[in-house]
Amino acid sequence: MAIFLTKESKVLVQGMTGAEGMKHTRRMLAAGTRIVGGVNPRKAGLKVDLDGTEIPVFGSVREGMDATGADVTVVFVPPPFAKAAVIEAADAGIGLAVVITEGIPVHDAVAFHAHARTRGTRIIGPNCPGVITPGQSNAGIIPADIAPRPGRIGLVSKSGTLTYQLMHELRDIGFTSAVGIGGDPVIGTTHIDCLTAFENDPDTELIVLIGEIGGDAEERAAAYVTQHITKPVIGYIAGFTAPEGKTMGHAGAIVSGSSGTAEAKQKALEAAGVPVGATPTETAGLVRQKLGIPSPSDPSASSGTRS
Repeated sequence: MAIFLTKESKVLVQGMTGAEGMKHTRRMLAAGTRIVGGVNPRKAGLKVDLDGTEIPVFGSVREGMDATGADVTVVFVPPPFAKAAVIEAADAGIGLAVVITEGIPVHDAVAFHAHARTRGTRIIGPNCPGVITPGQSNAGIIPADIAPRPGRIGLVSKSGTLTYQLMHELRDIGFTSAVGIGGDPVIGTTHIDCLTAFENDPDTELIVLIGEIGGDAEERAAAYVTQHITKPVIGYIAGFTAPEGKTMGHAGAIVSGSSGTAEAKQKALEAAGVPVGATPTETAGLVRQKLGIPSPSDPSASSGTRS
């Protein structure tokens, strides 16, 4: 099975006619995603040919949903206009909004997250790689070729790069779904949301949780695992060498005093019975050990380092 995204999902792309939107719409189509339309008020009524597939452009999310039955939107709208785009999607009643856009002001993210909750719209992101269900659908920018087949692992990660590395290293086992939740200070879907969904997914046998410095999301996830998760969880935390007070990569990846350190997160997870790898490759090894699957002979696999 899958979480959040299946082969039945019908996907709109807000910002499809921009350079990034076009590039990744092509990639999503190639991965089997049911792209049913783009959204751009200035280009409504046009049809865009993407490698032989004609995609209609609608003037609004509501118009696109009415015409196609879309239930997912992927947002590539630039930061100054992203808030309005997400609010429009929520007001239209879309079930899932995957917000890829990076650099959205925090107060805008707070506003559209609060608004989406009142409309029943789930947001993944912002500043995230999206969600992929291998063999079924891909909403976002995760390269489909690193996850060529469905499998037994569920993955939730703050980091896009580490999502890709773990999916590559475990590609022979495969994934039910992988969700890049984003590393901004305010995000819509959390580790806990994904843990719950994977716990309830009968095809997910093991969950990989990737965190990083900043905030207390991983500590809260650890407490949740103790109380609510029966499936094995394997963890990795990025940022052990990050200097205090310096933002590292993501806007939310910052250590302030004793808050948000990698050590604190590792200790919380291990206290909850979650083994934490020292490197991405070691983390993949812990997954294989738990599932009883030997490592394949693959000289191209990246060794990784604790960052």
